[in-house]
Amino acid sequence: MSEQSFAPPERLLMGPGPSHVTPRVLNAAARPTIGHLDPVFIAFMEEVKGLLQWLFRTSNRLTMPVSGPATAAMEACLVNLLERGDKLLVCRNGVFGQRMVEMAERIGAEVIVVDDDWGRAIDLNKVEESLKANPDTRVLAFVHAETSTGARSDAQALATLARRYGCLSLMDCVTSLGGIPVEIDAWGIDAAYSGTQKCISAPPGLSPVTLGARASDVIRNRKTPVQSWFMDFGLVMNYWGSEGPRSYHHTAPVNALYGLHEALLVLREQGLENVWKRHAEVSEQLRIALEDLGLSFLVPEGERLPQLNTVRIPDGIDDAEVRSRLLVSHGIEIGAGLGPLAGKVWRIGLMGESCRSESVQRCRDALASVLADTGGNRSGERRAVV
Repeated sequence: MSEQSFAPPERLLMGPGPSHVTPRVLNAAARPTIGHLDPVFIAFMEEVKGLLQWLFRTSNRLTMPVSGPATAAMEACLVNLLERGDKLLVCRNGVFGQRMVEMAERIGAEVIVVDDDWGRAIDLNKVEESLKANPDTRVLAFVHAETSTGARSDAQALATLARRYGCLSLMDCVTSLGGIPVEIDAWGIDAAYSGTQKCISAPPGLSPVTLGARASDVIRNRKTPVQSWFMDFGLVMNYWGSEGPRSYHHTAPVNALYGLHEALLVLREQGLENVWKRHAEVSEQLRIALEDLGLSFLVPEGERLPQLNTVRIPDGIDDAEVRSRLLVSHGIEIGAGLGPLAGKVWRIGLMGESCRSESVQRCRDALASVLADTGGNRSGERRAVV
């Protein structure tokens, strides 16, 4: 066993997350730790909440970072909004819709699933037909930006359907928040959760959540206690709430919150619309670069995420060998396919601080070199990315 301090290698992170974290954010996370009930830290918590409200584009009072990765926020939302026997309609077009199904079944909810092909957006007509057939649905849950496929669904239209049929909307915006428009109030989203390690470009380990008045009322009027004590929003908000004295719930990850706060400041300084525009423009550069290599995309153009690009692996190319060579020889991480897409696609991320023209050029050149060595480079021409 090594007794030396760990020195991680320098990587260009172009997978499905985490994304690059700037020295400014890392330096913020390294500042002196103070107590999580220190009056100075309590005031700092209000700043974090305000910045998250700005990022979610919401005035929801119940907006906070859950202490845990985005999977914890997914489970927290489900256990707070559902009781045993409640009916949940899940839109499943990838791994993370399926994860919702499995969590809800453990809660004891009655789960109705609307399936769509992996790599395609959620079919609104199918969802509406299912809501008509299940008028007692309590929650409609969907993934805005499916990380396993790179497909974007129409969150506003899905939230409108939820309200039309008298149920709550629960949106997974883990990969979308900070990369493409997310408009909680304007779209009428009742509850949403995200993660810090993708387009926010903070270290992994925290997950922003926001719940509107209708979702808060459901939690307040539950017939049974929330299944998880740690994830009970009623208890957590006694710590994160802004009215009255704060009561101890758990020891908050103080230094991780420093990093999240700094990352949110960076986004605000850049301007959210400018950040969205950068993701769209750099994604177009990636499309040109990859098509120049003879590669094609899984998701149709109108349903494609700019921050997570799913690329078909050419016939005869060893998926794992290419990713290994990119990592070991070029210091670039890209993601593998999941589920039925395993071995068939690569997932190339352009998230947050990793979303730069120089990242595209470096990835293109490295892929060209590796594919040439493995017989998969169909284009001998090298085109500069502009």
